[in-house]
Amino acid sequence: MNPRSLRALVLSPLLALALACSSAPVRPTDSEAAGAGEYTLAKDITVRRIAPGVWMHTTLSDEDFGLVPANGLIVEDGDGSLLVDTGWNQRQAEQLADWAANTLGKPVRAAVATHFHDDRTAGIPVLTARGIPVHGLEDTVRLAKERGKPVPTRSFTEVATLGPLELFFPGAGHAPDNIVVVHRDSQVMFGGCFVKDAAAKDLGNLGDAVVSAWPASLERVQTRYPDTRIIIPGHGAPGGAELLGHTRALLR
Repeated sequence: MNPRSLRALVLSPLLALALACSSAPVRPTDSEAAGAGEYTLAKDITVRRIAPGVWMHTTLSDEDFGLVPANGLIVEDGDGSLLVDTGWNQRQAEQLADWAANTLGKPVRAAVATHFHDDRTAGIPVLTARGIPVHGLEDTVRLAKERGKPVPTRSFTEVATLGPLELFFPGAGHAPDNIVVVHRDSQVMFGGCFVKDAAAKDLGNLGDAVVSAWPASLERVQTRYPDTRIIIPGHGAPGGAELLGHTRALLR
């Protein structure tokens, strides 16, 4: 990400919510009591219900340009849950897993890393120490090893099913290995860093991007999931299908 992208994120409503949160023990907020479904786990971790059985977690990292929020998911799956992306560090991953087990009452039984960058993989050691398998694209496993990042313990090639989730590699974009994760029952898609939020003014961090392939990869997502209702980007506020169009416009 460049400074302009980070400034936009710092001003996002999700970040404002997170900064207002205290580090008190996990408990429902006033909005949770009212049914909105928001929890504060720590000053840098919030969890918010997006759809029945689907929760978005937002974690903060104190980068050179200020606090940077990153999104992920916790998805209920029977008596357990699935974690999509781990947060920026091992402590955040640990607190997310603890919340799922102790507050949601659905321990994490498996996790997914949507590409090899730190905001997706940094908490993998905590999960593997708990015996939780972490799924990633074959290229994510390879790139994580090459770059000295935590490595997913299970791999797939293009499409995989994990409980109520479909994992799909549409082609390169933000990174050579970015995937999207779709909860078909609720038509919620986690686009990760492959999809930009509506406030984004540029494409952010292009250090590992394959910009030439990105537009065709977006088309594959739109063709495969035409009924998507909610799209959650890797950073910033959720939106609808317009986020795919916004990302395409930024590429132009």
